[in-house]
Formats: sequence, structure tokens, C-alpha cells
Amino acid sequence: MNITDVRVRKMTKEGKMKAVVSITIDDEFVVHDIKVVEGDKGLFIAMPSRKAADGEYRDIAHPINSGTRNFIQEIVLEAYEKSLMEPEE
Repeated sequence: MNITDVRVRKMTKEGKMKAVVSITIDDEFVVHDIKVVEGDKGLFIAMPSRKAADGEYRDIAHPINSGTRNFIQEIVLEAYEKSLMEPEE
């Protein structure tokens, strides 16, 4: 699996959510609404989710194993950090 494109939309409001990211996998599949969140232990990603009838949030797209999650998180956070260096539009 190759992540062939990462698009970062930084949040302008102060808060825990720092950006919303879209990734393209192998130039064939896109996952939108991955969130970059500031937690107690630093930045992490939250996969796209939807509120269920019971009030709980459930991921609607997610990696099957921790290795893949770590790979995606590394790429996304690297792109976010790079976006911080770019001038505001």
C-alpha cells in the first residue's frame, strides 16, 4: 500500500482538532475526514467516524492492524508538520 497524496486542511479555530486530512491510496482510493488531534501525549489521528443510534461514535473507515495505522499516522502527521511551515493563504 502506498499513500500517493495527502491533503491537509488546517483548522483556524483554537482547540484540540488541528487539521482535517484526506489521503489517496495507490492513486485509486481516497479516505476523507481523517482528523489530526492534539492529545495528552501529543498529536494523533482519528479516523472518519459517524455517530451511531446509541450515541457512540464508530469509525467508518479504519486500518485492520496497528502496523497499518502507525504507517498512516506517520505519513499524515509528517504532512501536517510540513503544512505548518507553509505560509497562510
